[in-house]
Formats: sequence, structure tokens, C-alpha cells
Amino acid sequence: MKLFDISGRLALVTGSSRGLGFTLAQGLARQGARVIVHGRQAEAVARAAEAIRAETGAEVDSVTFDVTDSAAVREALDALTARLGTPDILVNNAGLQRRAPFAEFDPEDWDAVLATNLSSAFYVSRALAERMSQRGSGKIVNIGSVQSQLARQTIAPYAASKGGVVMLTKGMAADLARFDIQVNCISPGYFKTDMNTALWQDEAFNSWVESRTPAQRWGNVEELVGTLIYLCSDASAFVSGQNIFVDGGMTSVV
Repeated sequence: MKLFDISGRLALVTGSSRGLGFTLAQGLARQGARVIVHGRQAEAVARAAEAIRAETGAEVDSVTFDVTDSAAVREALDALTARLGTPDILVNNAGLQRRAPFAEFDPEDWDAVLATNLSSAFYVSRALAERMSQRGSGKIVNIGSVQSQLARQTIAPYAASKGGVVMLTKGMAADLARFDIQVNCISPGYFKTDMNTALWQDEAFNSWVESRTPAQRWGNVEELVGTLIYLCSDASAFVSGQNIFVDGGMTSVV
């Protein structure tokens, strides 16, 4: 089990004050990691950090910054690393969804989706990769989506952003593997998250997901934690640049 031991490792999870990110941060804390909860709203971040601390007994810290602002990212992470040291683990989870028919999609919404889902992973990773490289170790896990491979109506910008995340993962792996930094991507299928509330509460869409997924159900967010632990542990020491679908088989069938 030492291969999967992440006890004492410092992990920053972006967008972890609620939803999927909260579950991922909580999962890391349950396995003994020291977790840094992140978000844009200080009160929400503080509540999430306290909830994880109370439930797991782990060391939990917090940080607030706008992941779409490269200068703010650099400033916040300079201060964070001066206070806590360079994280051993970075999970780029912060994400945004906007829906509209392609011909009606507002350019400002396009910019917001790309900035939050793709540019943020570049900004945060770049700010930490130099320090990880100097140390000679690190684990970076980007959160993608089945939409990195499969498109559907009204979410073309989201699909484009997640496809970009997958290729950013590969590019980062190519540059950083020689510093013993592994960069990988987890692409969830359909999970019952805050972002998807309107979808799983829609009877027709819920039926479509269940029929389209070989497992015949939505995923539970806790089912992503095992893959995350693997990618954050020594068990994946020679795994880099990979995109792992956790989707109940959806991307394996037509």
C-alpha cells in the first residue's frame, strides 16, 4: 500500500469550496494529505476548509484568488509557497459551464468558459511548475470531461475548452517529465454535481444518460477519488500525459 500512500503531501485543489472540487479535496484529506482549499469567495472557502478539517482531522489550509487572472494567480501562489512550501500535488479543477446554441453563443461567455476551464490550468500550473522543477518532483492532475472527446448540442465552447485541457496535459507532460513531474488528466462522465443539477433533474435527459452509459446510471463524485489518489501517488511514477475517462463506459460504446 506504500505505492498509494500520500500521507503528509501538500495538495492544492482549485475550485474546491464546493461541488466536485470539494469532494476531491476531501478525498485527498481522508488519505492523509495536507489540503489547501481554494475558491474566489473567502467565506465559502473558509466553510469548506473547516468542514474537511472537522470530518477528516487533516491539516487544511485555504487560499483565495481568481484563477482567470494570471497576475493574481502568481501573487497568491508566491505568498502561499512562502508560507507553506511548494505543493506536492496540484489539482486543476476550477470550471465553468455556459449553454446556448452555437450560433447564439455570446462571445463574452466563450471567453469566460475558456478562461476558467483552460487558461486557469495554464496559469496555476505555470506558477507552480518552476518550483516543482527546482525540487525535482510533483504531481499535476487536470480535470477534463467526456466532452473532451464527445460533443453535444449547446456546449461547443465547453467541449473545446476540455479538449484543450487534454492537449495542455500532454504538452505539460512533454516539458515536465524530465523533472520527475507527472501530469495527467481525469475526464469524468456524467456525475451528479452542482453544475449538472438542471440536467439530472430533467427526466428526459436523465433517461438519456442512463441509457447511453453502459453502467446505466450517473456517477457518484466519490467514485473519482480512487483515480485521483492513484495519479497523486508513487503508483503512477511512470504515467504522464494520460487522459483517464471515469465515465461508466460511455466513451467505449456507440
